[in-house]
Amino acid sequence: MFGAAVLAVTAQTGIARAAAAGAFAPKGVKPLPLASVRLRPSDYATAVEVNRKYLHRLSPDRLLHNFRKYAGLEPKAPIYGGWESDTIAGHTLGHYLTALVLTWQQTGDVEMRRRADYIVDELAEAQAKRGTGYVGALGRKRKDGTVVDGEEIFGEVMKGEIKSGGFDLNGSWSPLYTVHKLFAGLLDVHGGWGNKKALSVVEGLGGYFERVFAALTPAQTQEVLGCEYGGLNESYAEMHQRTGNPRWLKMAETLYDTRVLDPLSNREDKLANFHANTQVPKLIGLARIYDITGDEKRRTAATFFWERVTGHHSFVIGGNADREYFFTPDTVADHITEQTCEHCNTYNMLKLTRHLYGWQPDGALFDYYERAHLNHVMSAQDPATGGFTYMTPLMTGSERGYSTVDDDAFWCCVGSGMEVHAKHGESIFWEDDAGGLIVNLYIPADVTWAKRNAALTLETNYPFAPESTLTFTKVKAGRFPVALRVPGWAAGKAVVTVNGQPAQPVFERGYAVVDRRWKAGDTVSITLPLELRIESAPGDANTIAVLSGPMVLAADLGPKDVKWEQADPALVGADLLAAFSPADAAKGIFNTRGVVRPADLQFVPFYRQYNRRSATYFKRFSESAWAAEEKAFLAEQARLKDIAARSVDVMFLGEMQPERDHNLTSEISYPVTYRGRQGRDVRSGGFVEFTLKTKDGPLILQATYWGGERKRGFDILVDNVKVATQTLDNDKPGKFFDVEYPLAEALTKGKKSVQVRIVPHDRSTAGPIFGVRLFTAKTGAAI
Repeated sequence: MFGAAVLAVTAQTGIARAAAAGAFAPKGVKPLPLASVRLRPSDYATAVEVNRKYLHRLSPDRLLHNFRKYAGLEPKAPIYGGWESDTIAGHTLGHYLTALVLTWQQTGDVEMRRRADYIVDELAEAQAKRGTGYVGALGRKRKDGTVVDGEEIFGEVMKGEIKSGGFDLNGSWSPLYTVHKLFAGLLDVHGGWGNKKALSVVEGLGGYFERVFAALTPAQTQEVLGCEYGGLNESYAEMHQRTGNPRWLKMAETLYDTRVLDPLSNREDKLANFHANTQVPKLIGLARIYDITGDEKRRTAATFFWERVTGHHSFVIGGNADREYFFTPDTVADHITEQTCEHCNTYNMLKLTRHLYGWQPDGALFDYYERAHLNHVMSAQDPATGGFTYMTPLMTGSERGYSTVDDDAFWCCVGSGMEVHAKHGESIFWEDDAGGLIVNLYIPADVTWAKRNAALTLETNYPFAPESTLTFTKVKAGRFPVALRVPGWAAGKAVVTVNGQPAQPVFERGYAVVDRRWKAGDTVSITLPLELRIESAPGDANTIAVLSGPMVLAADLGPKDVKWEQADPALVGADLLAAFSPADAAKGIFNTRGVVRPADLQFVPFYRQYNRRSATYFKRFSESAWAAEEKAFLAEQARLKDIAARSVDVMFLGEMQPERDHNLTSEISYPVTYRGRQGRDVRSGGFVEFTLKTKDGPLILQATYWGGERKRGFDILVDNVKVATQTLDNDKPGKFFDVEYPLAEALTKGKKSVQVRIVPHDRSTAGPIFGVRLFTAKTGAAI
């Protein structure tokens, strides 16, 4: 949770604050152009440069492979691996186009522009060869397993032959999501420097899919939109803005998923169990449609969604979701796993935040933006390699997994990663229609400001040092306000000076506003107290994180190459922060003394733990509560030792060698990893079967499950005899639990082994099951 300052940003309070605004009531705010900003040395500038080199290493012709192949043209280079060799092929090229445009704007690298223009030419050739308006690289897997040009699914869809799951449409993986990425990339090239061919290609695509949806009934449209479609509604709205053609606005409004968006329009949070990143782009699209139509329902949906996600579904680093899905509001403490915080989610939440800020400027919006940008986005790139994370795990001892430039990645977060690290200068400086300047992020940079014929320099080592100074190296002298954001955690404590002398700014709407006549050589500085503070996870006051200013701190648990196999550290005591002391303030490093159990640890910036293991959330205990916790821990260890001593055989599902040792066979079943434990799930129509050793006498079959699963049912059979029907339905939120199934002695008598088979009910799934064990019953226990 991000505190009262952020939670207060609702449609109602935003309107109230606007009405009450006096000295600071900006209208028509927009960021200064990215091309006018040049970053000074910092971790942000490093990220841009590392990403620029990464973009240079990628081959446009390899990304274009399927576009040419499926158009009947000879590919010029082999295809990449990973997702680019799957049916979602082509999504990376759209991201790459956008990243090229942004990098050209942020750095002036002319090769970026040359490559983007080259790709557009290639796409135009492939589109012309097809002759339908369609151009794409996505594939389609037929029933016989062969992969072909994915365009054929759209002919089936137009005939009403629709088989749609959350991520599969007629055998293609999220095809409209992939199409949206190409739309967005082409629109960015057109917007970047007026490449008319890019607009022509995207309009051809737009017409093609207009025909697809025109063939559908409203019910069929909703069926198709049940499969992830990215922000295709936003792209159509943008096409309308670029061309003035009402066809494209009609299409933007057609792409409306009623199941998800209607509740949000009515201010109802029904996000739990929805795939998170599937939804965020839809709301960005609704925000864009509101800009054009003024439909208040669209604005309400976008603002309410932002409020709920940032205030009730997000982790301390600003990311959201567990295993890619939203969970029940205010249950963050139950979802601190190695599957938290998909990067694409935060990439899109930052886009939505910027959009909402354009409607109603409020510093609290950028409190969230800064937190997520610093702690999540900056942790998702490895500056040593340029690789990107998919998830940013918050479970104690987890390691981050970064992509490589080789053929093993190109997942969605590689695409959003190459975009977001191309544009770290885009949200620092803003202007309003009246000619005021707003500083929203304290990132060292030089900027030219056309409206005031000004050149400015922002010097800072924030968040490692408290002071930031803005210098007017050039300006057309005149009176106007300069607004410096004061984060919610610094309210009432910020100090502002002008030309080194104390100033008396107006503090309003999350800003310190200095309104005066400015001239060349003037400076304005703000000092923000970087005090340590504790934040609780939404829903659990005793699951806490430690921050310094906007920066999340983590306990350093050592290099990733050394597996963390100890108990999670806890914080114990009445005054925890008093036990922290700076070890290297310039690097944000702190020592602890006497409050970490079982031993003191050093706390460091979370985002910089690229290849190290961390603890970010901690259970907080009083001394007496910790003593009781130790007793409970020891009791659980004794229970596990007793079961281990009575075990006949143990099956570690999801692990290669144990599955081979137990002769596992399966269909439509997949290994999973969750909260540090391996397991396996089975999808509808599939099964998993394996052998367990046995012995005579009363035996108990035990299976381990996660307590927060959505509703599902399945059968467990032993040697083809059903021994149990198991239903999972959020039985024990926040923890793993064991279920015991006593076996009739006749099932195992005289046998050396038995076959265990797990079968999901129709249209359901089984598990995931995190291990199966067969052990003897205690003497005298009833079976």
